[in-house]
Amino acid sequence: DYAFGKPTRVTARVFLGKEGVTNIERESELGGPTHNKGVLIIQAFFGSRYAQKHPLAFGATLCFEQSYGGVDGDSASSTELYALISALTNIPLRQDIAVTGSVNQMGEVQAIGGVNLKVEGFYKTCKAKGFTGTQGVMIPAANVKNLMLSREVVDAVKSGNFNIYPISTIDEGLELLTGIPAGERNSVGEYPSDSVNGMVIAKMERIVQGWKQLHSE
Repeated sequence: DYAFGKPTRVTARVFLGKEGVTNIERESELGGPTHNKGVLIIQAFFGSRYAQKHPLAFGATLCFEQSYGGVDGDSASSTELYALISALTNIPLRQDIAVTGSVNQMGEVQAIGGVNLKVEGFYKTCKAKGFTGTQGVMIPAANVKNLMLSREVVDAVKSGNFNIYPISTIDEGLELLTGIPAGERNSVGEYPSDSVNGMVIAKMERIVQGWKQLHSE
């Protein structure tokens, strides 16, 4: 048997609507049950964190681009959540970091399978494209104990050509991918306006105002 990991592009689009998050893989019958569950968890996290004062009054789509052989597992659910937040806020995400990790309803990043194959798969891609010193893989902190990487990858990390970023929460990942503080709620439950979470809330409020304007016309 032969197994390998390779990077896949995940995209998200957001628009005015009431559909919530549409999983294109599921709608096209390419998504397995565990992957579909992961997308439902994303929507639950999103509603719990950002829709305490207003409903989720938008539509969104999530897609594994140019993936035609079926998708299952929840190891990309954190990636899909980052993509959704980026699409909603227009905050770009770093494209030199690959992401893997399951997410739960509380925003905690959970362990995944095949961590070594995934790290080495992206390492080989970066090697083929040329190292920049900033490339790397974001993995769940819970998977650090499972790392058994090749000597070549270990040496590349030691020399600074490649990086491995263990994280425990979605907020940690947001800060690494955006370079912007994720933000914490203050005493009245509000996020700083210049934080990622604050920008999500602000966009949600603008969407709600857009709905109100449509209904008043």
